[in-house]
Amino acid sequence: MSASHSVVTRFAPSPTGFLHIGGARTALFNWLFARHHGGKFLLRIEDTDKARSTDEAIAAILDGMRWLGLDWDGHEYYQSQFWARHAEVAHKLLERGHAYRCWMTQEELAAQREAAQRDRKPFRINSPWRDSDKEGEGPAVIRIKAPREGETSIDDRVQGKVTVQNAELDDFILLRSDGTPTYMLAVVVDDHDMGVTHIIRGDDHLNNAFRQLAIIRAMGWPEPVYAHVPLIHGPDGAKLSKRHGALGVDAYRDELGLLPEAVSNYLLRLGWGHGDDEIISREQAIAWFDLDHVGKSPSRFDFKKLENLNGHYIRESDDARLADLVAPKLNLQGEERDLLVRAMPELKARAHDLGQLAEGARFLFAKRPLDVDDAAHALLTDEARPLLAAAHKELESLNEWTHDAAEQAIRKVAEAQGVKLGKLAQPLRAALTGRTTSPGIFDVLVLLGKSESLARIQDQMLEPTE
Repeated sequence: MSASHSVVTRFAPSPTGFLHIGGARTALFNWLFARHHGGKFLLRIEDTDKARSTDEAIAAILDGMRWLGLDWDGHEYYQSQFWARHAEVAHKLLERGHAYRCWMTQEELAAQREAAQRDRKPFRINSPWRDSDKEGEGPAVIRIKAPREGETSIDDRVQGKVTVQNAELDDFILLRSDGTPTYMLAVVVDDHDMGVTHIIRGDDHLNNAFRQLAIIRAMGWPEPVYAHVPLIHGPDGAKLSKRHGALGVDAYRDELGLLPEAVSNYLLRLGWGHGDDEIISREQAIAWFDLDHVGKSPSRFDFKKLENLNGHYIRESDDARLADLVAPKLNLQGEERDLLVRAMPELKARAHDLGQLAEGARFLFAKRPLDVDDAAHALLTDEARPLLAAAHKELESLNEWTHDAAEQAIRKVAEAQGVKLGKLAQPLRAALTGRTTSPGIFDVLVLLGKSESLARIQDQMLEPTE
């Protein structure tokens, strides 16, 4: 590359479903490469398959990109807007002798396919129209006249030098008989017209690159730099699928309760590395990202790692922001949200996702009498009740309701009753929260406030009536 600012990358999803996690990583790599070089990152929606493209999927892709903070330069492009231009290029290739009209029937194609299977050879179209100057009947498709001699090589920035024999390339269709372009033609024309310099995409497209080069060379256009990134595999080494977590990005946000910075950081480390660094900020990622450190082998998706990383980002995150993300899960407003913000430093210390944060906060907003789970219920024994009564009495006499005052009072009761602190703290936690896990017991008392705390303890001091 001459000047670095001339780097142009693109992400080109087809809107037949949500933005899945592999697509999100491809978008991230393209975005980082462009930002690292001070270049442009473009977004093109490949909606040539009109039957399967939906507005809902387009909206989900744009939403997922925005959530991950992957802003694109200019407006998003839609491939279907350029069909006339795609057809124009197909006709230019025809004029230059690099393409031909083909009237082969489905029956003829089927016969060739069967013959190839019978001879155990890969199926390559052998059209009688390739070098014919005759005209057939009715509408024809336009096929590329792929080179048949020699070989084609790509110096791929991830895979290294890859070569195929031209005899392996087929005369694929450029323009269907109804005049609509195929994906293979559209993608090449759009990349050229949009000035794309670097094509960074999954290595399932590597074979397409050789076919696409046939069009690029026939048109005499500059060749882009290719970087084909290995796909993401599941923990078992098989190609990532729904059962592994190949969900839409929206599910990572809405169902799994993950933060975008955690998902971005995790995706960045799936197949790219910078020494031993695991926690990489967006600024560092832009400064460090290159294609030289993209691995050649597929990376394995590890949910545990993603969860731990998300826990890190939750602990680093602003309390008010987390409260805003958790409040809708608990239907909180106004003062309740303020309480959630105050509780957040304690709650976020032990949560890995927003769902756990919401679960951990639930006790703050529970109505009396508390719904006590089985594990907590087991702690509220006949032996524990007198301890709770003693704690209630001591806490009731406090003039100030602070962490230190509460701690002194509870320690004093434990000592007076001749029990270890835990022996009192456990049933106390069960009485106050209805659970066996919560923030520190003194923090719980402070967050609930004096009257609510005393009322909850009192509820559990009495013998339960059968």
